[in-house]
Amino acid sequence: MSKDILDIMKERRSIRKYTDQKLSEEDLNRIIEAGLYAPNAGGAQRSMLVVMHDRELVEKVGRLNVACMDRDKLMGGYVSAEQPSIIDDPSIKSGFYGAPTVVAVFAQKDFLYNIPDAFCCAENMVLEAHNLGIASCIVARGEETFMTPEGMEFLKKWNVPQNMECKCFVLLGYVDGKYPAAKPRREGRVILVTESDIMPM
Repeated sequence: MSKDILDIMKERRSIRKYTDQKLSEEDLNRIIEAGLYAPNAGGAQRSMLVVMHDRELVEKVGRLNVACMDRDKLMGGYVSAEQPSIIDDPSIKSGFYGAPTVVAVFAQKDFLYNIPDAFCCAENMVLEAHNLGIASCIVARGEETFMTPEGMEFLKKWNVPQNMECKCFVLLGYVDGKYPAAKPRREGRVILVTESDIMPM
């Protein structure tokens, strides 16, 4: 029986510790389909996906992702003790944390809404992944990863159109260890405005 979508949203966590278990082709196809049905500006479907379903390739691109991170631009120095990121542990060599499958989400360059398009696509994928019992994480630094000479070689090899740029990555796999529990939600993040609050013109 399928779960309620709000329950899926509440339960899903960003996972950075993965087993070697690979996704089935059926599950991967469902996750990809979820991404293709994401909301997109004007209904134009400008985003595209590159699916890296090979551990050696994932490791190579994941190392490029780490190498391009600028620590001087970080807003904080702590993410998670339970699921540490490269911010928490500089000894981590891959920005993909050993995930067996990674989807690079591309969007059209110079399009005003390319970031919302890409991240709506990524969000759809991680929600469907959780629905299937698959762990996930969304990772940034897409553009920077493929600006490197090695990254540009990958784009050429994959026949990615020159008018597309990577905005983020979706990591997919199975959690190594205990699945993290929910953190309490911070208060004071919602302002409700009603008709009575509208100032007369």
